[in-house]
Amino acid sequence: MKPLFASALVALLLSAAIPPGHAQSSTPASVVQAYQELFAASQKEKRGLTFLVKGQTIGGGVVRVIGNEAVEIRNQQYGRIIIRIDSIDAVSMN
Repeated sequence: MKPLFASALVALLLSAAIPPGHAQSSTPASVVQAYQELFAASQKEKRGLTFLVKGQTIGGGVVRVIGNEAVEIRNQQYGRIIIRIDSIDAVSMN
C-alpha cells in the first residue's frame, strides 16, 4: 500500500466516523451540484475521476452517490472507497 494513499484512506475513514450533527458542511450548494454532475458523468460514461481530499489525491470511478453526504468509488487497488463530499477539495475528470 502506498503511504500517501494509506494515510488518505485512514483520514477518510476517521472523518466518516464523525456523527452528522457534529460536522458542519462548508461546501456551498453550487459546488455540491457541480460535483454531482461529475459523479453522474463518471457513472454513466464509466470514466474515472481524480479527487483531491485534504491534500491527498485519490483516483477511481464512481460506483454510487450516497445522497448529498458521500460518494462511493472504486479503483484498481481498492474495491470500495467512501468519500464524504464535504471533505472533497476538488474533483477532476480524466
